[in-house]
Amino acid sequence: MINKIGKVTVYVNDQQQAKDFWINKIGFVLKMEQPMGPNFSWIEVGPSEDEFTTLVLYSKSVMQQQNPSKVAHPSILFSTTDIESAYEKMKRNGVEVGEMMKMPFGTMFTFKDQDGNEYLLREDK
Repeated sequence: MINKIGKVTVYVNDQQQAKDFWINKIGFVLKMEQPMGPNFSWIEVGPSEDEFTTLVLYSKSVMQQQNPSKVAHPSILFSTTDIESAYEKMKRNGVEVGEMMKMPFGTMFTFKDQDGNEYLLREDK
């Protein structure tokens, strides 16, 4: 079902400052930047162009409005190449899954572990 750790979300106060830090001070590359609203973007950085796993630099203030409890720790986004199959298999296995979300940057759904910790599974082909 899951074949890689796809992304780790880091909640940041200023997305542009965070992007500058990871690219210009750490040496990461910009993997994706796409506007998500008037005041924030989906920004992904990674160690190289070839590296699959990335950091998502997500607006802390936006997440505090959407789901305040999430900003206490990074979110883990797992990756799959077949989101529909993974969704159905998790449901059959008794995993608590959220609704399938089709976004411009990918199709995904949330799922919870035995302790109620929430994760995201996204299709990356």
